[in-house]
Amino acid sequence: MKRTNLLFLLGLITLFWSCETTTTSGTRDGRATSKPKNIVLMIGDGMGLTQITAGMYANNNKIILEEFPVVGLHKSYSFDNLVTDSAAGATAFSCGVKSYNGAIGVDADTTAVETILETAEKNGLATGMISTSSITHATPASFICHQKERKMMEENAAEFLNTDIDLFIGGGYKQFVQRSDKRDLSRELKAKGYKVMDYFNNNVEEVELDASAPFAFLTASEEPVAAATGRSYLPAATKKGIRFLDERDARANKGFFLMVEGSQIDWGGHANDANYIITEMLDFDKAISHVLDFAKEDGETLVIVTADHETGGFAINPGSTRDSIVAGFTTPKHTAAMIPVFAYGPGAEAFAGIYENTAIYDKMMEAFGMSR
Repeated sequence: MKRTNLLFLLGLITLFWSCETTTTSGTRDGRATSKPKNIVLMIGDGMGLTQITAGMYANNNKIILEEFPVVGLHKSYSFDNLVTDSAAGATAFSCGVKSYNGAIGVDADTTAVETILETAEKNGLATGMISTSSITHATPASFICHQKERKMMEENAAEFLNTDIDLFIGGGYKQFVQRSDKRDLSRELKAKGYKVMDYFNNNVEEVELDASAPFAFLTASEEPVAAATGRSYLPAATKKGIRFLDERDARANKGFFLMVEGSQIDWGGHANDANYIITEMLDFDKAISHVLDFAKEDGETLVIVTADHETGGFAINPGSTRDSIVAGFTTPKHTAAMIPVFAYGPGAEAFAGIYENTAIYDKMMEAFGMSR
């Protein structure tokens, strides 16, 4: 065969392989080696493997995480403790540093470290956070605040005025409005151009999000109630929030970063309450489903689902059935077990294997092609 014909044939094979391995969504079974335009990081606080398993069995042996083609494990320990807390765990994700338990967006020397959300803002991306805790709680605060101690919630709330975050939804109305320093941060946010809504007269499921202005929704005075006792906003807020950020980005066309937290899986673990864990796990699963639907349609969105740590030393004991979990717990506190990481979309392959929790930050930054 002539060399020119051979080169032509090789070119056709390469073209065929390229078309075959990339679907119209830009991925093959959720995997792709190209860079994502958007990243959604979903954190099930306290969600270890058993929490996921219990939710799956309770949901007729199905869970949306089964559709994620890439699975890894991260090492959750903090700078000063084999058993991390949520503050240090989230700071590892948001800043890429191992810090001490209680740290919010600072390193082990208490020096503020720029977060991935702040870097995304600096690079012109739309940004957002949604949580079933107060928005000033350890996990969400670690993506936007810089405090030596996680309990400084009024200080955390004030830091929201120092950013241009496009969307935040969660509890903590009291930290914004009923403050010891008498500041009304809701009024200050409105002066910055935000549309601010609260839980008094509004329901996030019924609110239409207008992407022409940044949006804040404070869903409870302090901490939202459990899903089993009436809280229902997480799936709807996530579905609407991801579309909102996509519309906010429409003109800049640079992408968005969204962090979504299922906070109260952790609280069920602290309470050693299997039903609490399962109902929160299934609520979070619905939110994941909405994000995965968007990612499949969009083809440019990397979705990462993980946890900061496991809570409770939760076990599914003998005598359990799919309809009735016989639960065991070793502690009302956190444990040091490695934590599953699930990834879907462009750049998902990077999240396979075993690595430090800080590597999740590194891998997201590399996927975005950003540096601080």
